[in-house]
Amino acid sequence: MIGSYIAPHSATPAKLGGMKTTPLLRAGFALALALPVAAFAADVPQSFTATYHVLQGGDPLGDATITLKPIGGGKYEYSNQTKGTGGLAAAVGANVSEVSQFAWSGKVPAAISYHYQLDSSFKSKTRDLTIQGNTVQVQDTKKAYSYPAVPNMVERNTLPLALGVALAAGQQQVSFPVAVKQAVENQSFKVSGKEKVTVPAGSFDAQRVDRSDEAATFSAWYVAKYPVPVKLAQKDGGDLTLELVSYQGK
Repeated sequence: MIGSYIAPHSATPAKLGGMKTTPLLRAGFALALALPVAAFAADVPQSFTATYHVLQGGDPLGDATITLKPIGGGKYEYSNQTKGTGGLAAAVGANVSEVSQFAWSGKVPAAISYHYQLDSSFKSKTRDLTIQGNTVQVQDTKKAYSYPAVPNMVERNTLPLALGVALAAGQQQVSFPVAVKQAVENQSFKVSGKEKVTVPAGSFDAQRVDRSDEAATFSAWYVAKYPVPVKLAQKDGGDLTLELVSYQGK
């Protein structure tokens, strides 16, 4: 955390590095220290809406809308709303809602809470994850878990955003502590190269990012102008692929 500098009140000019400073100069130093904070805040995504087609095994499954917005007090809400429009998902009226709250810690969307809800005609499932002090509390439908928190954790919903921001900062390899159901997993990713990707939003020369630890089941394709992927493929959870349809934000 970057704190603000407040010069102490004194009738005697303060010294900085052996140099006397006037009140006007002290105000200038305080402003100079404050400027990087504002500049840095503008260096991470503040709000956007992205829409995706969701496919399973190459067949249409649903549509997803991902939104980021500030909610005050330095906190942000990151929401992923998916509606089943094809196959079995449409037949059973399946809808999934994932809502995260986080605060930017440097360039990491550090987790505050996460809510998951699946609704369908034959099944419903919920999961709530909250960070309370140094502990992660998880309520998974009817089961409860708790485990130690670590600094700058993300969770599965905000992980693609964390990757996009890391790539924009020039990182080619990155690891994140990811809060999951019963523990914190350290998940590692690396840029595998550039590939041409065509999705409903257009054709892009994208950087491909793969999970590089033992559970290599995740790939995503990013371009510099978007903090979220233009395409994401994940084998865990049913061979799902997301393809970008539109993006609006700042």
